[in-house]
Amino acid sequence: MAKSGFLYSDDNKRYHTQNYHLRKRFSSKVAKIPVDAGFTCPNLDGTKSHGGCIFCLDGSGINSRKTLSQQFDEGKRAMSSKWECDKFIVYLQTHSNTYAPVEKLEKIYREVLDFDGVVGLTVSTRPDCITPDIAALLEEISKTTYLTVELGLQSIFDKTLLTINRGHTFKEFLAGYEELKKRDIQIAVHLINGLPDESVSDMCESVKTVASLDPFAMKLHLLYIESGAEIEKFWREGRVKNFERDEYVNLLCDQIETIPAHIVLERLTGDGKRDRLLSPLWTLKKFAFLDEIDKEFERRGTFQGSRA
Repeated sequence: MAKSGFLYSDDNKRYHTQNYHLRKRFSSKVAKIPVDAGFTCPNLDGTKSHGGCIFCLDGSGINSRKTLSQQFDEGKRAMSSKWECDKFIVYLQTHSNTYAPVEKLEKIYREVLDFDGVVGLTVSTRPDCITPDIAALLEEISKTTYLTVELGLQSIFDKTLLTINRGHTFKEFLAGYEELKKRDIQIAVHLINGLPDESVSDMCESVKTVASLDPFAMKLHLLYIESGAEIEKFWREGRVKNFERDEYVNLLCDQIETIPAHIVLERLTGDGKRDRLLSPLWTLKKFAFLDEIDKEFERRGTFQGSRA
């Protein structure tokens, strides 16, 4: 057992990291490489809305004018310069990566899975972009490779989903989630803390509710205020919760204690665009923030799942 005493750890971590999970699954370091396959979104192309969610700017910023193989090779070189690794997961990250005819999706999925060293695929999408035919394709893919489907939810509250122009309800999320779950597909659910008009109690309720669905993994992300995004207006109006670092560390630890220990926590923070980030600026010191989470759990003597 790890020195932290936590079952799903071999270091000082007291929560179930993606790095730990992948090392145990593949017996070595595995790097995730994001690529942009050129997909759009029903919240961008006018099917449901234009402009996307109020925090949306331009996806991940990956250059989709480059081919998939060019993007992968560049990412592979970058990752290999950081770590000794020869196993990779392709991360289809930008916009809704199930928002296309099944034939097009299969062609793209098969292409990236054939890249050298690829051992798996992560597909990021919206829950309302999961049809039975698409779920069947994903099920087929999951039988031959390591597959995770990442569903963006952000909040369980329909009032919040309406405010952020999400374009779907919690009920629609549940329908997409169940379509995948019944096929034994690994699902990661993405939530955002600090959305307009939400209380800390609301944020904790979203985490508890999603955890009760027993997803394979969860992502907990703090809302970033970036210049040029619609969310900037809400921030200036005071409708967004501005967390100080220590305050947010406490919230995250409270939330993580309610998540069963076997659920992988793929992300607890992100990488805001430095030239556009307005708040919170302390998030630019990512590793210092993650260290504070470790210290807070040690102070508390608790772990992921302590109150699940």
